[in-house]
Amino acid sequence: MFSSGELILIGLVALVVIGPERLPKVARAAGILLGRLQRYVSDVKADINREIQLDELKKMQANVAAQVRDMEQSVNAQLGTVEKELNESIAAGIEKKAEDPAHAGATANAGATAATAPVAVPEAAIALPAADAASAIPPAAPSIPAVAPAASPDKPPA
Repeated sequence: MFSSGELILIGLVALVVIGPERLPKVARAAGILLGRLQRYVSDVKADINREIQLDELKKMQANVAAQVRDMEQSVNAQLGTVEKELNESIAAGIEKKAEDPAHAGATANAGATAATAPVAVPEAAIALPAADAASAIPPAAPSIPAVAPAASPDKPPA
């Protein structure tokens, strides 16, 4: 800003105009004002830099939000396509099974047989633990009387 010769000239003029008694107070006040001015300028610079960074962050956030929305729409579209194809495939499989008479009859007969057939569980299939085997109640004798087999005409009775 100023060269050293100019600063000396300004100091001498201030000494003559202000006087030797008030010059230290004026110099101190000028130094304080100059320090405040420098702090103010640095604060303004910092605020401007923060605003620029904030603006850049907002732009970046908007870009990321747009990308997220695009990705979400893409995923939803793919999900809809897969869901539609899956539903069509299931519907085609159901129609195919309904149209197949051998499969439809077998399924109907199997369902009817399973619904009317009694379920028999052999007693040997039911195993008791060793500790309970001794105290188990023996199975009851069948209530159906034994019938002797009829004699066949080909063989004489024994």
